Amino acid sequence: MIKTGTPLVAAVIAVIAAAPVTAADVAGVFSRGRTFFSVVGGSGSAFNDSYLVLGVGASYYLADGLSIGLSAESWTGGDPGITKLTPSIQYVFYQVPRVSPYVGAFYRRTYIDNLPDLDSVGGRAGVFLAAGRNSFVGIGVVYESYLDCDTSVYRDCNDTYPEISFTFAF
Repeated sequence: MIKTGTPLVAAVIAVIAAAPVTAADVAGVFSRGRTFFSVVGGSGSAFNDSYLVLGVGASYYLADGLSIGLSAESWTGGDPGITKLTPSIQYVFYQVPRVSPYVGAFYRRTYIDNLPDLDSVGGRAGVFLAAGRNSFVGIGVVYESYLDCDTSVYRDCNDTYPEISFTFAF
């Protein structure tokens, strides 16, 4: 009787394991309805000065792999003070295990002490590397183009720079 039951249990387990995978299982942490929180840190330079850049953000997945987000950055330690507010859209290619490539676009409003606010648009691309069950390290590159940029005030109206982020999904 035990010998007959063992193959039956094994058959049931095999049927359950072979059950179709749902979309939520495939997309994992990048699935519709998930929320990500991110912490950004690094350094930057502007106005011939160096800054410590700290930021936070949140994004929400409208569909598997597709998110909208909002982030804020504070640039401190240099003069003038700089604050950035960035709404964005991003797609993560969740089908790739462990390393998930991403592409995105954004609009940014930059507030600069004693200067007119500056608007920019840009794109980003990179990869998320799994750091735990619901956490990732993001490594990528950003291209940003400043709108209505005055070259008599700003040295360059386009910028390309690396980005690193630590992201936690809930």
